[in-house]
Amino acid sequence: MLPGGELPNVMNIIIHPELESRLRARAGAQGLTVEAYVERLVRDEQKTEDELEALAMEGIDSGAPIEAGPGYWEEKHRRLDASLKKTSHL
Repeated sequence: MLPGGELPNVMNIIIHPELESRLRARAGAQGLTVEAYVERLVRDEQKTEDELEALAMEGIDSGAPIEAGPGYWEEKHRRLDASLKKTSHL
C-alpha cells in the first residue's frame, strides 16, 4: 500500500529469462526487490534526461549564436593541433 492508503498500480511484463536473471542479480546485489530496482532505473533515467535538458537550455542561453561552418571547424582543429604540439614537448 502507498502512503495515504492508495493501492499501487500493477504492471506485468514478459522478459527474456536471461534478462530476468540479470535484473534479479543486480537488484539482489543492491539489496532491492526487482520492482524497486526497476523503479530506481526509471527515476535515474528521468534525472539524467532532466540534467541533459538543463544543459541544453544553458547552452542555448549562453550567448549569441555562432556560425559553425567549415572555417569555424578548421580554426578549432588548428588550435587543437597547436595545443597538442605544445603538450607533446613536455
